[in-house]
This record gives sequence, structure tokens and C-alpha cells, in this order.
Amino acid sequence: MMTEITSNQNIIQGDGLALLPNTLAAGREDAYGEIRSSVLSEAGFNAAAHEITQWPGYAPTAMHRLSGLARQLGVNELFYKDESTRFTLKSFKALGGAYAVFRLIQQTIAKAHDGYLATPQEVLDAKHSGKYGDLISQLTVTCATDGNHGRSVAWGAQTFGCRCVIYVHAMVSQGRADAIAAFGAEVVRLPGNYDDSVRHAAEQAERHGWTVVSDTTYEGYRDIPIDVMHGYGVMAREMIEQLDHVPPTHVIVQAGVGAFAAAICAVFWQCWGKQRPRFVVVEPENAACLFESAKVGHPVTVHGELDTVMAGLACGEVSPVAWEILSGGADDFCVLADHYALEGMKAFANPVGDDPAIVSGETGTTGLGLLMAAEQSPDIWRALGLGSNARVLILGSEGDTDPEIYKQVVGRMASEVLA
Repeated sequence: MMTEITSNQNIIQGDGLALLPNTLAAGREDAYGEIRSSVLSEAGFNAAAHEITQWPGYAPTAMHRLSGLARQLGVNELFYKDESTRFTLKSFKALGGAYAVFRLIQQTIAKAHDGYLATPQEVLDAKHSGKYGDLISQLTVTCATDGNHGRSVAWGAQTFGCRCVIYVHAMVSQGRADAIAAFGAEVVRLPGNYDDSVRHAAEQAERHGWTVVSDTTYEGYRDIPIDVMHGYGVMAREMIEQLDHVPPTHVIVQAGVGAFAAAICAVFWQCWGKQRPRFVVVEPENAACLFESAKVGHPVTVHGELDTVMAGLACGEVSPVAWEILSGGADDFCVLADHYALEGMKAFANPVGDDPAIVSGETGTTGLGLLMAAEQSPDIWRALGLGSNARVLILGSEGDTDPEIYKQVVGRMASEVLA
């Protein structure tokens, strides 16, 4: 078992920002080895990279070096991984849900054909040639979503040829629901919050014989979310290559249920070990399930509407597998006020000096929002070890995944910002 976070840590409060340092006992360098084979493995990340890099349209997304913004914030270097061009989905989620759909299809074929693992091209061809087509068309995948994960699952289902039903909760924007439906999925809106819709999706899957493709684990359900997380590892490995294998001093990673953050943490841990960057997890203040779990040392549920503009992070229950990684791998847990994410969107759209203009949605600006808030809170700035020697990596997890919301916040469409 991994050492858990103790409950006697001091929370440092700032303006719209709170920081909880993770003061785990010595020995956590060995902790990842204990779960390496059973949770997020190097072999799993290798398999995901092998398959996803064969998909039509695959290309590494850009890594921007924002020298002007770095000077303005008072850090040495600032790197931004831009997921706004990931396939056609404008989000890193394309790597996870769609990969899990592919793996499900691949395993279904293997069961019927003596363990044969079909290639991505063979699965793609099945829609036209008929080989494996009957098997694939009988599958239905489903999940609950805040927007981007459901879009990935729907895109994967459309790409590889199976049926898809997606559940969205009351707070998901109509623009995001329409984007999911555009990939051929049946979209069902439910009352309640994200966690309510997760339970409903599981119930409907059990009733109808569908397969849940979720990025969060729960009792009796681990393998598919682990596939999702291994898919996210493709992004992490791209970043390592783009940084020439030189670790930054800090990486700031946004979290909902924690699957994305855990995948990035695991890959960096595998690659860099003790030299890996300081790992800072940030969540919305109204949906901070990891932060609240860190306070007591075990996963807890955050109740309520989980209302936040950072729509992709509106989750109240921690994924247990993500907790296994982050409870030992994260250095800090933070919560951030919504307005900093919105200010980050505007800052990216109005670049400093020679920096490029960047289109980033509400969850994509979380890392920049944390830096902006920390700059206004000297105690947190010092506690995070930020300053003139810091080389900070932030993750632009999405572009304008709801173009109308983006225009309302920034005042221009994405095409105008980029022009």
C-alpha cells in the first residue's frame, strides 16, 4: 500500500487560490514501483503509443515556449502544450476515450478469432469490407461526460464502427452536447451533476448489455479506465520529446476525477524518477475532490452541483486508480477560483511580445490561472518554489470546445484570435 497524505498539513490561502502541500513520508520514490505492474505500466503506455500513432490524422500537438508571458509572470521559462489541434476534437481527450473504444473492439475480435489482435487499419477497414464488421456493429459503448470525454468516445465509436450512447448532466452546455451528437452518438441529458450521470450510465449499460467507457474507476471496473489513462500517456511522451528529455522544474496539471493528472504523473515518474518536475494538481474550488481527499488522506466525495466554468473538471468523486498514483506522486494540491481560468483565456488570446496567440478553453487555462493567482499571493508563490529559476510546464488540455462560450469570454471567435 502507498503511504497516504496526513491530515495535519497547513493549507495556504491566497486570493482565489489555496495550496495544500503533500508532505508524504520518506520513501515515496519506491511507491510507484509497487503499483507499476498493476496500474499504469510502461508496457501499457507502449501499447497505446503503438496503436494511436497509426491512426489517420495523428501528429504530435505543439509545444509553445512563451518567453513574453514568462517574463511578465517572473519565471525563467514557460512551456505550453497545446491540445487544441488534437485530431478533430480540440482536446487531449481524443487520446483516451477513443483508444479505449478501439481496445474494446480489438479484444472483442480477439475473443472470436483465437486471440488475434486486429490492427487499427483492419478495424477501420471492417466498416467497408465486412470482415469483423458484424462483431463491431453489435457493440454499444456508453459513458457520462462533462463534454470532452464523451466527444472522444463518440468519435471513437464513429471512427471504428460501433454504436454510442452518451449521458450529459444538467450543467453541460448545449454546444458541447451538440458536438457529441455530431459524431453520431445518441445524447441523453439528465438532471443532477456529473457523478449522478456516471451512476445512470452504469445502470443503463447493465440493463441493456452495453459497455461503459469511462475515465473513472469504481468497484469492479478498472480495466477500461486504465486503457483511457494509457492513451493519455501519448501526450506525456510527446512532451518529454519536445523538451529534449530535460525535465522542467514544475508541471501544473488540472484534474477532474484525476485520470489525466495521474497518467502524466506516471509517465514523468517512469521517465525522470527523482529528477521529475514538482507536480502541482489544480482543481476548481467548487469541484475539488482531490484537494478534499488530500486533506483527510483518503478519497472523499464532494457533493452539490459542482458548478464551475471549468466544465471539464466538474467532478465530485476521485477515481481510485488516479488516487493510487497521485497520493504518492503529487507534490501539491491546489484549488482555483473560476475567474482566473477566464482571465487566462483572455491572456492567451492577447499574447505578450513575440508569443503566439493561443486559443484555449476554460479547462485549458487552469495552469496559467494558477500562476496568475500565485503571483498575487506571495506566500503561495514562495511555497511553490516559483521565481526567476523556475521552468514551468502548463497543459492546454482543450481549445474552443464550445465556440460560443469562447467568444463570450474572449470577445472574438477562435479564427479571429489566430488571424
